[in-house]
Amino acid sequence: MTRRKTGAAVALGLCCAVASVGLVGCGDSKADAKVTASASGPTSNSDQDRLTGIKKITADGHLVNVSCSGSPVENRPVVVLLHGGGDDLTKMSDLQRRIAEKGRVCAYDRLGAGDSERPDGRQDFDGVGRTLTAVLDEVAGDEPVVLAGHSMGGLLAARYAPDHPDRVRGLVLLDATSPTAVADLKKRIPASATGPAADVRAQTLAIYAGKNPERLVFTDQDVRSAGAIPVRLLQHGKRYLTSVPTYGQGLEEDWTKGQKEWQAVSRNSERSTARGSGHYIYVDEPEVAVEAIERVAARAAEQDAERDTEDATGRDTAKATGRGTAKATGHAAD
Repeated sequence: MTRRKTGAAVALGLCCAVASVGLVGCGDSKADAKVTASASGPTSNSDQDRLTGIKKITADGHLVNVSCSGSPVENRPVVVLLHGGGDDLTKMSDLQRRIAEKGRVCAYDRLGAGDSERPDGRQDFDGVGRTLTAVLDEVAGDEPVVLAGHSMGGLLAARYAPDHPDRVRGLVLLDATSPTAVADLKKRIPASATGPAADVRAQTLAIYAGKNPERLVFTDQDVRSAGAIPVRLLQHGKRYLTSVPTYGQGLEEDWTKGQKEWQAVSRNSERSTARGSGHYIYVDEPEVAVEAIERVAARAAEQDAERDTEDATGRDTAKATGRGTAKATGHAAD
């Protein structure tokens, strides 16, 4: 394989990982364009007018392609899927179908991906977050959600959750891009590198600088806490990054370091390895991804129920204290 072909292959396998070193996610976004043809005409649940099927909505001033399926289950959060970079919602259609068997689930194409509008210019994390907020307003209303993101989608979900504790009740990060991906790559593969590794470095850094379909500029940030929401992190077990000559082993080490760093997003996080999977865990071992999402959704529902019970107990205690105070005041007056 020539140097050019080797570099392109890695930056695509890493476009999902090295395109950005697994760092973002990639692939032919139209390869799985089988998203429920039956859902191509949007309908609504008559009782609560929920968006069902595939539909374009206006989110933060742009048309965004959204797909929702499954029936709402009482006390269960809405699951929202975030695809990796270079992909679109069609890539996660099989995963969406499996999750829909247990409850309501939605996915959407970010600006620049799939059938959504192109962004007006370069995007940053805040702008992508505003679009996500508008999508959640449409598909979930005031209901709680669990965000399940792959690669770049995992990074975006973990960046978003700490700022929206009232809405995001859980996270599933499927081989999420490292929170320090840019610095990690620059340090691991020096500017003096030659051959395929040099191609991987150049192509991946270009992607991080905004030369990607979504025109998103990646910036490294410290991991912020979203409290004690349930979080499951799954990382790949097939060490595909070792295909990068000289630096592959180090890239794998950096990837694992990034997964460990993401654990700080919650005091209630668990990390495990999908040993039979490459970067696309939900494709290679869909049952592992489904199990992680179901566990987080169930635990999130339990936490909400516990919170409601505590609130009710607090209100009852306050009422009892008020009655006692009033009675004591009456006796004192006598």
